[in-house]
Amino acid sequence: MAILLHYSAPLSYYPTACQLLHVFTPDRAGVAVGFLLFHPLSMPAMKSKFFLYAALLLLTQCSKCKQDDPTPEEQLPPATQTGANTFGCLVNGQVYTPSGYNGTSDYAVLYDPAYNGGSLDVRTYRYTKSAESTKLSIIIGGDSINHVGTYSLTATGSRGALLFDRSKPSPCDRFAGGVGVYTKGILTLTRLDLNAGIISGTFEFTLAKPGCDTIRVTQGRFDKKL
Repeated sequence: MAILLHYSAPLSYYPTACQLLHVFTPDRAGVAVGFLLFHPLSMPAMKSKFFLYAALLLLTQCSKCKQDDPTPEEQLPPATQTGANTFGCLVNGQVYTPSGYNGTSDYAVLYDPAYNGGSLDVRTYRYTKSAESTKLSIIIGGDSINHVGTYSLTATGSRGALLFDRSKPSPCDRFAGGVGVYTKGILTLTRLDLNAGIISGTFEFTLAKPGCDTIRVTQGRFDKKL
């Protein structure tokens, strides 16, 4: 992409019109290549040099292109349906992906088509440090999940979402279903293929309880080989 900077002055300022065009086009190495097109028609030499020096200074300062840091959304795994064994979401805008080891897998998906009309259990955890007290866990699932489609997540229904953050003091370390916990969200199965052993989906939900910060989980996605 080229950036065109156009410097001009009114005719009343100079004896005749003049223009200075400054064009940047980044090369493959990310270094800006500058082109100066300078066309004074009848401009005093001092003014001509001033604008030329200013343009050269701008070229020097912009000689290297800096890539922006990736957004939280760009740091999440893609929402695939291939059994890629991925899970990710944003927890209050911060990236969450499973990590760490406590003797069990940090990411597991269990599905039983014969139990209560189709039972799904997606369990993940992340250690932010080596200590058990800093573990963050997210669990999503429920019953009567048996086809591709969208299911509601509630506090007292057959499907819900749970979050445990052991870095928080009680009672704000536990957001589980039941009385006193607000839960609202959706789980969308995008693939349920028992022959291929692949289950994939997306999700988002909000958890709240009196005296605690509200938890908003967005941009959720999972893709698991059963």
